[in-house]
Amino acid sequence: MPRYRLTLAYDGTDFVGWQKQEPPMDSLQPAMLAQSSKHATHSQEAGEERERVSLRTVQQAVEDAVRQVVNQPISIVGASRTDSGVHAWHQTAAFTCEGAPGWNRPPDERLALAINARLPEDVMCRACVRTRDDFDPIGDCIGKGYRYSFHNGPDRPLWDRRYVKHVWSRLDETAMNDAARVLEGEHDFAAFAAAGHGRESTVRTIFECRVSRESERVDVHVSGNGFLWNMVRIIAGTLMEVGLGKKRAEDVKRAVETGERRLAGPTVGAEGLCLMWQKYPEDPA
Repeated sequence: MPRYRLTLAYDGTDFVGWQKQEPPMDSLQPAMLAQSSKHATHSQEAGEERERVSLRTVQQAVEDAVRQVVNQPISIVGASRTDSGVHAWHQTAAFTCEGAPGWNRPPDERLALAINARLPEDVMCRACVRTRDDFDPIGDCIGKGYRYSFHNGPDRPLWDRRYVKHVWSRLDETAMNDAARVLEGEHDFAAFAAAGHGRESTVRTIFECRVSRESERVDVHVSGNGFLWNMVRIIAGTLMEVGLGKKRAEDVKRAVETGERRLAGPTVGAEGLCLMWQKYPEDPA
């Protein structure tokens, strides 16, 4: 059966993340209910029929669109399980399907157009191409990059308010960039992981960590072979404190060396984080 590789972009503001979720009704908070859609699945519990809710996720939205196009059950696998509110410019995903009756496997560009026509306005299929039958978006990924964006200035952001964290006080981007370089290389990033990250090892390799400024926009660019839960947001929060003069590069180095979470900075909001790219062995250099 043919396998297809998708390149997706999405505004994560109104999603509870990438991964499909279907919690019990009594566990939902009002904010979650606002980002969910009821469907016709029911379960018998204590003799009563209880309605369940599918939280609004990118994975579910893409699966629904692709199923409508290929007219058969399919499962979408994504490279990165972005959290609630996190955006993506380049999320890699894949699915396998058979040619359904009356469907002659349209060319890749037509398939992408057909999927886009069925996606909600905050998700876009940037590409859909045939790939090798054993392509695994998760296991085959050899690198990925994120960007965290700050709006730095006294005036609150307007047009890009959904995609940046507002910091009023002046950030020293030079000090931030010097501290960012401390994180490059292979290290134990236990100090930069959220509690309950669920990974056996907290050792990761950061290929590059840089900070740049353009006018009121300060961006933290981070790439590596993999990331722990909230790792990039904690890195951004730590560098923010360096930019505000609350920490120094030496403090960042000590956090890495000791693995103590309290020595790193806060976990900044999801709104400023965007998944920018993933790389695979077959991709052009």
